[in-house]
Amino acid sequence: MALLLFLVLVAVVLGIIGVAAEGLGYLLIIGIVILVAALGLTAVRWSRRTSHRPIR
Repeated sequence: MALLLFLVLVAVVLGIIGVAAEGLGYLLIIGIVILVAALGLTAVRWSRRTSHRPIR
C-alpha cells in the first residue's frame, strides 16, 4: 500500500511540474505512465487477493 501511495505521489508531482514548467511536457507523460503503472499494480494485487478466497 505504501508503494502505491508513493507512486501516485510521484506521478502527481511530475505531472504538476510538467504542466507548470514550459518545455518539460515529458515529465507530464512520465507522470501519467507512473500513475497507470500504479493503478495496474493495484488491480493485479486486488485480483490475486479475491481469487484465493474459498467458495462456501
